[in-house]
Formats: sequence, structure tokens, C-alpha cells
Amino acid sequence: MHPLPDTLRPTAERLFGDRLELAERFAVMLAEQGPERGLIGPREVERLWERHLINCALMVDGIDALDHPVGTLADVGSGAGLPGVVIAIARPQLQVTLIETMQRRTTWLEEVDAELGLGLEVVRARAEELHGQRSFEVVTARAVAALDKLARWTLPLAADDGSLLAMKGSSAADEVEKAQKVLARLGGVDPTTSLYGEGEVEVPTTVVQVRRRAKATRKGDARG
Repeated sequence: MHPLPDTLRPTAERLFGDRLELAERFAVMLAEQGPERGLIGPREVERLWERHLINCALMVDGIDALDHPVGTLADVGSGAGLPGVVIAIARPQLQVTLIETMQRRTTWLEEVDAELGLGLEVVRARAEELHGQRSFEVVTARAVAALDKLARWTLPLAADDGSLLAMKGSSAADEVEKAQKVLARLGGVDPTTSLYGEGEVEVPTTVVQVRRRAKATRKGDARG
């Protein structure tokens, strides 16, 4: 019902390393409890690995490719823990904060953390409630909202010279184009769209990266 398909094992081993067992335990928890707790649809159980776990784990390729330090990461709208829990499993050196508004979901995330011993911080809040209070070197989100709206919630949580990494679908390029003015107003620069997992999985993971300029640079631009 939820075992790791043989075709995906090499990719899973590359991404999770010696923590693959933790990912498999998370898959079991999702398969057994996800549908009844309203975290995933019943049909998703059969494709947990390809559509969700590996899809999310490929984000670590994007994190590893960043040209700035990454020690703290916030996942906005974590829901079932996708991608936040998956990233925490694959990259244990990161301090991962899961931001979620719904009580039943934060309860689930706390249970997952307790069961797997991931050392997560779970925060029940809307992202905008944390603006000006918290900052992270990387902010991630998956299927939360269109990029223009998502950026308003997430970019203010990114530290100076930090990054937003948003998992997107085939409309990523269009979303970037439509969000240009919003991104610029929020200090977001150099939006790029990358595919991770090409040649490894049937459907690569599309990630939009936006860098947040340092405040001094933004002020300088305003004066200029």
C-alpha cells in the first residue's frame, strides 16, 4: 500500500541517505492516518512516494544549490508535513520550523515530530502574524497559493539575502511573470525556475527561487 517502489529507491537513497528508514516510517504514518485525519486524499496513498515524498525531497537539491548559508528553514502551510517534514528528514542539520494555521494539522505535525524525533518547531499561526518577529534563511511552501499572493506571506519571513523556494507546477513561469511587481515591492530579486529530478523521476519537481535583498540595498535603491 505504501512501500517505496524499486524504481524510486536509488533516488530515495540519494536524497535521504542513512535516514531513509525515517522517511519510510513517515510514509507509513501518512498512509495509515492521513486520509482519516483529512491530511491527504484516499487516492494519494497508492502514490505517496512518487507524488509526495520524493517530489518534496527533491527540494533539498534546490536548498543545496543555494549560494548562501542555510541553517534555518521555515515551511509555510505545512499541512501534512509536505515538504517540511520531508526536508527535516533529509537534512537533519537544518533547524526546521513548520508554520500551520489549523489545530488538527499542528497536532499531527507534533505527533510526527515526537514519533520520528526530528527536533522540529511547530508554530500554529498565519505566516503574516510572524512578520517582523521571525526570519529564516530559507522559506519553503508547496501548493499554498499563486506566487504573487504567496510572496506577500512568505518573503517577509526570509532573512536578508535569504531565499523563498516555492514548489510549483507547469504554470510556474506564468506565475513568476505575473508576480514581478509584487516581488520587487517586497525586495524579491532574481526569480528563477528550476527542475529537480530530471532523469530520475517521471515528473521532476518545479521550484521557483526568489532571493530577498538586504535592507541596506533596498534603501539604497530607493534613494537612487
